[in-house]
Amino acid sequence: ALTLPRYLAATRPGSRQQVVEADRGLLRLVAERLPLDGASGVDVHGADAREWLDAAPDDSADIVIADVFGGSRVPAHLTTVTYARAADRVLRPGGHYTANLADGAPFAFLRSQLATFAEVFEEIALIAEPSVLRGRRFGNAVLIAAHHPVDVATLARRTASDVFPARVEHGDALRRFIGDARPVRDGEAVPSPEPPDGAFSIG
Repeated sequence: ALTLPRYLAATRPGSRQQVVEADRGLLRLVAERLPLDGASGVDVHGADAREWLDAAPDDSADIVIADVFGGSRVPAHLTTVTYARAADRVLRPGGHYTANLADGAPFAFLRSQLATFAEVFEEIALIAEPSVLRGRRFGNAVLIAAHHPVDVATLARRTASDVFPARVEHGDALRRFIGDARPVRDGEAVPSPEPPDGAFSIG
């Protein structure tokens, strides 16, 4: 229901946000039940995320956030080097790309995504709960990519003190995690793995 855009509109008034959602039924439901304030600065588009990104102007965003799932899986066409280059093109100098991903041990999908964005961006980092990184359970991880150093110390401090504490991986530790994973090309892309039963249940 546009939770993150609403949060940014409240905490950073004056920001302009473009939200892209392919599920038009969901957009209609949100508009009917939880309509946005007309002065929110949030414009909502019913479109495919990659198609919209491909058509977006160069250097037009400070941050691109990919929180895109088809059902419970990240669509294949949002996992490739071509897609990463499109995101890079749209970002202004000093911008960040972030993506919410989901995987579990042995992390073939997550490692391939890190390798993909490391081919396009100079700096990458990863945020995830320790139990996920240790392979004890399937879960979410947030990828961060930029062309300038990521403020890992601040991220680590804030994520460690969160209600659900997480860890930040960067530098040599992240390179070891990636290992021999290869960047994903358009012809070989696959969606993220299907979560096991109960992976995201509560209780």
